[in-house]
Amino acid sequence: MDKPEYDFSLLPKYYKSLSALQLSQNEHWLLRHPHALEDAKELFLEIKRDEDSEKLFASHKYELTWVKNELVTWAADLKRRGKKDEFELVQEIIDVLFENIDDLDDIPDASTVENPDTTVVANPDFRDEIIITAKKQLGTPYVWAGSSPGGFDCSGFTSYVMKQNGKSLPRRAVDQYESSKKVKAKNVQKGDLVFFDNGSGISHVGIVISEKGEPLTMIHSASSKGIVITDVTKSDYWTKRLYGFGTYVTD
Repeated sequence: MDKPEYDFSLLPKYYKSLSALQLSQNEHWLLRHPHALEDAKELFLEIKRDEDSEKLFASHKYELTWVKNELVTWAADLKRRGKKDEFELVQEIIDVLFENIDDLDDIPDASTVENPDTTVVANPDFRDEIIITAKKQLGTPYVWAGSSPGGFDCSGFTSYVMKQNGKSLPRRAVDQYESSKKVKAKNVQKGDLVFFDNGSGISHVGIVISEKGEPLTMIHSASSKGIVITDVTKSDYWTKRLYGFGTYVTD
């Protein structure tokens, strides 16, 4: 077997850090988790100190570009609203986290952004757009039969994300599988769908966010937690129920 491009054990820390950075932009969530930004910063810096960090960041540059863009926009909004302390904290995090990461230098500094809505971001491909849309819903609660940002069930979440990107999916998980183009496990890419069987048929679906060849990681609506990121390979529960993969993406 070929040696992995980088140490995949970094991925859980990487996604935990990015998720916290995105969730912290919700003021209500941040009030409940006042140390989240500092914790995310320390976790990200720990990753940067690893010898494989450059390879990891190179493989996820579109994702990092989007996160940096969101933070810059957030900082600019805080500055506009006169929230000096919060602005300085977020700006410090931007400066520390993204220093010396290649290909992200075209994002403007928040102090120079007059209108947050005009911030420029690199154009990610369609698969990246799917992941970006999905991650915007992190922390959204689980709601049975839900299919909107007010709350999602599993297939409501996948159908919503894909619809936002121009793809119409059937409503039920089993129908989403049947209508999809089937993908072999070795060929699975981010933006594909992963399906699970609870013993009586397909009962759950998530969106793959890991790169091809990486340990399988998904974003999904879990009945106990809402929209979360899960490392499938480290979960006996999900590994035992893994049924197959499908895609609605045409490369």
